[in-house]
Amino acid sequence: MPTSPLDAVSAYYSGTLQRFGAMPLGVDWPNRLNQELRLVQLLKVCDLSAPRSLNDVGCGYGALRTLLSRRHRRAQIDLLGTDVSPAMVAAARRRWRHRADCAFEVAEGAVRLADYSLASGIFNVKLACPLPEWEALVAGTLDNLKRHSRLGYAVNFIAPPAPGQASPPELYRPPAERWLAHLADTQPGAGVTVLRGYGLPEYTLLVRPAH
Repeated sequence: MPTSPLDAVSAYYSGTLQRFGAMPLGVDWPNRLNQELRLVQLLKVCDLSAPRSLNDVGCGYGALRTLLSRRHRRAQIDLLGTDVSPAMVAAARRRWRHRADCAFEVAEGAVRLADYSLASGIFNVKLACPLPEWEALVAGTLDNLKRHSRLGYAVNFIAPPAPGQASPPELYRPPAERWLAHLADTQPGAGVTVLRGYGLPEYTLLVRPAH
């Protein structure tokens, strides 16, 4: 039986991968365009005009590497993906076994200092985890990203439901103000940009450290 929220999340995503394979449905996104639109927003925190190191937290089967290969073909990027699901990490390693500029590990967050860290969708599915426990996990992850990112990091959240709109209880949908206030308290001076209105019911936070 799962003993922590991330054990349950790992089992959940290992199950989606088993059902759907290494494709967007396997990481709970409806299609590739929907998945990549989120990744494009996260990448807006990155200046890839020089060689960069990049942490991909919640890497799944390595979809970010696919996007980078297509949209930033000339960029020199040393990518390390981490995921709580061993099955996802195994799929990413198989998919990218011929590339020397990326690696994948089973871990709960970033595990090395890099120029940038990105985390797509890792806060969305809390399953049966009580809200205070889940928000403590989110706060710890944001601190982890700060400590492991030299130039900045980016995360996304599902937006709150509209008035009268039902939302499954297993989803985490906080207002942006919840985490903007947290960042103001715990990372004073950091530059935070909120991206909205890109066609999906969510928002992205781009966080750059104070200089």
